[in-house]
Amino acid sequence: MGKGIKNALVVLVILLSGIFYYHAAVQPRGYVIFVEGVKDGDTLKAEIGDIRLLGVNTPENNLLYYEESRDFLKDLVLNNSVNLEIISENERDKYGRTLAYVFYKDVFINQEILKEGYGNLYFYKEDKYTNKLAEAEKYARDNEKGIWKKSENYGCIEIVNFETSSEEERLVLENKCEKLEIVIKDNANHIYKEKLKTGRFEKNFSHVWNNDGDSLFIWDEQGLVLFLRY
Repeated sequence: MGKGIKNALVVLVILLSGIFYYHAAVQPRGYVIFVEGVKDGDTLKAEIGDIRLLGVNTPENNLLYYEESRDFLKDLVLNNSVNLEIISENERDKYGRTLAYVFYKDVFINQEILKEGYGNLYFYKEDKYTNKLAEAEKYARDNEKGIWKKSENYGCIEIVNFETSSEEERLVLENKCEKLEIVIKDNANHIYKEKLKTGRFEKNFSHVWNNDGDSLFIWDEQGLVLFLRY
C-alpha cells in the first residue's frame, strides 16, 4: 500500500472518529432499565442506581399528595422495563441520581405525572420537553387536579409584600380567615410549615427563591390556598 493511501486512510479514520464523537456528544443518550422500586413520586430504583425524573417535583413525605404521587408512579412503571432519555449535560444530580425522562410503552411518564396534578414543573434549564411539560401542568392547574385542588380557604391569604431580589428575602401575607396551618414552598423543596393567625404574617428567608423565576405555593390541609409564579 502506497504512503499516500496510508495517509488518506489515517485522515479518514480521524474524521470518522470525530464525527462519531460529535454525534455521541450531542445526541440524547437512551437506556432500557427495569424498575425495581419507586422511592417517591419522582424517583425510581433500578440496577444502575436511583433515577430522578426530570422536569417534575412531587410532594415530599408528610406533605399533601405524597402517597398518591408515589402510588401513581408505582402503578405506571413498577416491575416493568422502561426507556430512559438522558439529555442533561450533567446526567447525575448532587445525590448521584441519574436525571432522565422516562417512557413506558406510549406513555411519557414525566408528562403524565404533571397532567394528573401529582407534582409541579421544575427544571434546571429548558430543553425540548419543557413546553410539553408546562402544558401538562397547566391542564392540571386549570382542572384543579391533585396538588392544584383548591382549599375552601383559597383566597383567604393575600400577598402584601414578596421580595426575592435581595439577599434577605421577605414574605408578608395578610390572612383574612381564621387560624390556618399552612405549608409554604417554592418550585424545589424548600418547605416551611407555619401557623397563621388572622391578620398579618411576616417571615424572612435566605436563598430560597430564584431571581430568574420561581413559584410560591401555599397549602393548608385541604388543598391549595395561594399560588404565584413569576
